[in-house]
Amino acid sequence: MANELSTQPGAFLASLKRNNTQIREDRATAIAEIAQLMFKREVEDLAIQIKRLRREQDNMLDLSPEDANSLVLASEFDARAYVDKELELGVKIRNLEIKLEIAEKRYSYLFGED
Repeated sequence: MANELSTQPGAFLASLKRNNTQIREDRATAIAEIAQLMFKREVEDLAIQIKRLRREQDNMLDLSPEDANSLVLASEFDARAYVDKELELGVKIRNLEIKLEIAEKRYSYLFGED
């Protein structure tokens, strides 16, 4: 069996024979790959959240509850709720835009990609 190990380099034996530089390089590559994937995913998720909130904000302009020819009655329109929701969405969008801008810059800096 000892002779078989010396003539057939398998993955386990090859791994045991790796030097520190190779081990460190493999670990660094594994860490960098997962960090880059997670960071890229976060940037994409932020962009999607912003799009969804903008779409929700745009949908608030549709005051036709039934069809294109109908309109909410003035007595049923809650201006305070409308303003509150509009501002809430605006703040969420702005905060996400700031976070996205930071994330994009850091991603570019950390991983050398745009």
